Amino acid sequence: MKEFPIQTITVARHFPQLAEIPQPPKTLYMRGSLDRIGGTVLLTVVGSRKYSSYGKYVCETLIKGLRGYPITIVSGLAIGIDAIAHQAAMDAGLPTIAFPGSGLHADVIYPVQHKKLAETILKHGGALFSEFPHDTIGAPWTFPQRNRLEAGIAHMTLVIEAQEQSGTLITSRLATEYNKIVGAVPGPINSLTSVGANWLLKLGAVPITDSADILRELGFQPPGGLPFPSAIILNDTETLIMNALTSPQSKETLLETLSLDPINAGIAFSTLEIKGVIRETYGRIERIM
Repeated sequence: MKEFPIQTITVARHFPQLAEIPQPPKTLYMRGSLDRIGGTVLLTVVGSRKYSSYGKYVCETLIKGLRGYPITIVSGLAIGIDAIAHQAAMDAGLPTIAFPGSGLHADVIYPVQHKKLAETILKHGGALFSEFPHDTIGAPWTFPQRNRLEAGIAHMTLVIEAQEQSGTLITSRLATEYNKIVGAVPGPINSLTSVGANWLLKLGAVPITDSADILRELGFQPPGGLPFPSAIILNDTETLIMNALTSPQSKETLLETLSLDPINAGIAFSTLEIKGVIRETYGRIERIM
């Protein structure tokens, strides 16, 4: 990491959004470069250290779907979803920045097994940030303090997996207090790693089921209209209807526009409602997934 010396940057100048949180740091220590970060929207991705195979798949898939957009992935370099998010960002060609719960001296980077990941982030044009003195060792008090920076710097915080009591929930709570968007990925109701994310959804977090959900929340237009979840199997008629529903429409309009047989279309409408991807309100059909 010697080729990336530690610098001091002014928060108000480089990250004015971070200067608006309670008790903001005036300066941050940084390794790396801001060149790729400038002009991008920041998305914080956090989750469980004891992640599941589902959580890993979701994290990699969602971030892969952001390829090509001016988005920087923010996380904490921690074991688990944090590390997966950083690597997925680099695999997708996106810049990524990390807030380790320690100083930035090579001897104290936490966790020690992610020193190589930290170097890879730097070599991919990313950066490491900390408000702690360079030789600060990661300790129980440093991580909650670090979490407020992750929450405050980004436009949105995305929770992939979280246990009932975790630092991930601290970050999401802070993001809410800072008037940031909080998104959460629904998880199996019998999974301990999904308890926290499902709880956030009950409290009003934005449900995130695909990359398009993230893009819309960040103010981007997803490609190809409104994609439907790949886990839901649709036949040809159902697919035509779903692709046409870029806005609520009457059945008559859909039948005419798509040249559908009324009987087959009627079956498709009913099936799509059963699958939970459309609903009819006041005679108009709209997508709900």
